[in-house]
This record gives sequence, structure tokens and C-alpha cells, in this order.
Amino acid sequence: MTTGPSLLRASESPADTGRTDRLAALERVCRRFDDPQVLLSRGGRIAEISPTHYRVRGLSGIARLGDIVEQRGKAGARRGEIIKIGSDEVVVAPFERSADAGIGDAVFRRGPLAVAPHLSWRGRAIDALTRAIDGGPPLIRSNAAGAADRVTPGALSRQRVGTGFLTGVRVIDIFTPLCFGQRLGIFAGSGVGKSTLLAMLAGAEAFDTVVVVLIGERGREVREFLEDTIGAESMAKTVAVVATSDESAMMRRRAPDTAMCVAEHFRDQGHRVLLVLDSITRFAHALREVATGTGEPPVARGYPASVFTDLPKLLERAGPGAEGKGSITAIISVLVDGDDHNDPVADSVRGILDGHVVLDRALAEQGRYPPVNPLSSISRLADKAWSAEQRMLVTKLKSMIARFEDTRDIRLLGAYQSGADAELDVAVRQVPLIYEALTQSPRDRASADPFADLARHLKGKLNGDQGD
Repeated sequence: MTTGPSLLRASESPADTGRTDRLAALERVCRRFDDPQVLLSRGGRIAEISPTHYRVRGLSGIARLGDIVEQRGKAGARRGEIIKIGSDEVVVAPFERSADAGIGDAVFRRGPLAVAPHLSWRGRAIDALTRAIDGGPPLIRSNAAGAADRVTPGALSRQRVGTGFLTGVRVIDIFTPLCFGQRLGIFAGSGVGKSTLLAMLAGAEAFDTVVVVLIGERGREVREFLEDTIGAESMAKTVAVVATSDESAMMRRRAPDTAMCVAEHFRDQGHRVLLVLDSITRFAHALREVATGTGEPPVARGYPASVFTDLPKLLERAGPGAEGKGSITAIISVLVDGDDHNDPVADSVRGILDGHVVLDRALAEQGRYPPVNPLSSISRLADKAWSAEQRMLVTKLKSMIARFEDTRDIRLLGAYQSGADAELDVAVRQVPLIYEALTQSPRDRASADPFADLARHLKGKLNGDQGD
């Protein structure tokens, strides 16, 4: 049938118009049921339920790991993901509560989750299943390839990293400068200032699109982070993917993958994408919860082996794209459990990333923000961002800071005497001024030339002291 409202002639009567509308509606129904998948759906029945997952019989023959299923019960339709397949049954981790499921409920396979980002997603906040959570209009879906069709660029097909950019954060741009396509970790304990630093970095003007994924965040802080910390100007080019701490482990596990799919879409469109992930540790916690629910044994401080397999699978998707494409620059926060930087997750992630910035709780307690420890932080691509003069200057600055910190106890005991060591005298005079110049808050203006700002601050302070 081809009859439809668009074919009506101006001379048609109201009765003809109504008849045409009914024919068009009938045609839509016929097209819907012309799909064999609609007429016939193979499914199974729930046989066992636990707080974190349920087991389904009847799907083993058609199920694939990662497939989305739909469970239909008294509470309505609920979705979950297949995480284990046996000969007689499959294990499903629900995106909502397992309490909504009942023994005997029907479960139908729906295939892989389709993530189809669109340019209009910028400025929006979505959940791990790509549903809008900001109260805005329904999301527009693109016709681009879905997540299942995207693959990580091959090692030799990627572009080379070599172009630096400024974040506007002085301590980062001086000591651990970044390049497009780099992956940097922010390592810190709880309450040290990771989220604030991430928000400052998310405001970098060098990127076309920013993707922010918040995993396990407090619900009350999400809106404040997006509206106040990031701000309306930066939010206009930002896609936020949110999975709060009260959501299921599957939602927290799925959120980084959804965010990476969004970033990959814009990268393939030629955009320079900044991916901000807070935090990879909570993602690892979600992986652990799901894996232990399937009976996988722990191997390191309660973490199953699959956790350390899934971490590089996710992080390797970031980086420079293939020739002719854009890049994904990833800034990953790592919540160091108990301030132990040798925690299994922190240790594993450190070896995958292209650098790490360490936030020191002692510096935060002194009121130095961002509390970056320049001696413990490193960027593996710094040489591509520094000039030769800047490299020499940073080397001297680190040497001076190390000398100052190594002699802190001696100076506190009163054993330091001015004039006995010329290099130490310079460090004692200048390092506190360097720390002062590196202090920066989200309300401060982003630094367009951090080395010039540092030089002006030192010159002004030293000249002022000499004048006194």
C-alpha cells in the first residue's frame, strides 16, 4: 500500500480524508508485523533469583555474552544483560532491582545494546542505557554504526601523538603537559580534590566535544558538578553519562562503555574529544560485583581476574584515531583505596595510561589547590609538549623542589643556616613562591601561558622582597 496523508488532493472530502488516514494506519500495522522478529520471539523463564542476578532457562541456544534481555513480570518490562551462558541456563544481571523479577517470568533476548549518538546529544545528560535524565526532549538517534560495529584502531593504524595543548591549569601544563590522544590518570584518595581538578580540566577550550562519565557519584552532587563546576559554557559541548552510587552494578559497569561509544562516534566524525571518567575505581568495583555474582574467584584483594582484563579493554579504546579521524584524550580519575597507591586497581591502571598525576592529601591539608605533587607526577608524552628551554626549566624546578622537600625536617629542627649551601638558599627562597604561583581554583582565570605566569609571579615577589 502507498496511500497516505501526503497523497491527499485538495479536492478530497473530509470522509475521504478519514478513510485515507485509516488506510495509512493499517499500512503501518502491516509493516510492523511483516518483521518475523515481531511475530515470533524466542525466550525463556526465570528459574532462580538472587539479589544481584537471576538465572533463565531456555535462552542458552541463542544467547550471546553482552546481549540485552527483557524480563516481563508484574512490575512491567525490565531489562538486563547476559553475563554468563551455561548449557541449560544463562545468568542475567538486571539494570534495575532483582526484586522486580519473579519465578517463571518470561525473558526475551533483544540483542546488543545499540548506542547511536547524535550531534544534538551535546549539552545533554543521559544514563548508561542512553536514556535522557535531564528532563529535556527525547534524544535523536543517528544512523551511524552501533557500538557492536566499532572496533579499536589497530596499533599500526593509529595516528601518532605529537601535538600538545594547554589545559589552563598551571601545575598540569608546567609539570605534566598533555597531548591530544593521551590518557592521563588522576590518582588520589577520597576528599582530596579529584572532582574539582577534573572539572577544571573539562573546561579546556582545545576540544570540540567533551564526554563526562560519572560512575558511582553521590546523587546530590551530579547537578552541582554539571551546572556549577563545569558551567553552562562548557556544558554546551559536553555529553554527560551518569550512573549514581545507588544504581545497580550493571548500570555502573555499562556507563563507561556507553560514554566510550559516544566519544568514538565523535572521534570518527573528526572531532578532538576529551573523555573525563570519574572514577575508574568505582567501575572496577562494579566489575568485581558482577563477576563474583557469577562465581568467579578473587585473585587480588577481592578482585577477580576478569577485572584486570576489562580495564585495558576499555582504556585502550581511547587515544588517537585512525588516519583521517579525530582523537580521544582521556583523563581518568583513580580513587586510591585507603591512600594506598599500590592498590591493585591503581597499580594496573598506572601501567596502562600515558602518565599519572598524584594528588597529595598533605598538600590539600596545607591549603594548596590543586594539591598536585609535582615530584610524584609524570607525563610520558611531556617531551612532545615541551620546548627544549621548557624541558630544562622544568628539570631545574623539580631539582629545586626536591632539595626543598628533602631538607624540610632539618629546617623544622632549626639546623639550617643561611649561607652554608647556596643551592639550598635559592630553594628556600623560591620554592614557596613557586607553590604560591601554582595555586589555582576553578574560579580563577585559565592560564594561557603558564611559564610566563610563573615568571611574572617570581619576578614580582622577588623584586618586592628586595625593595623591602
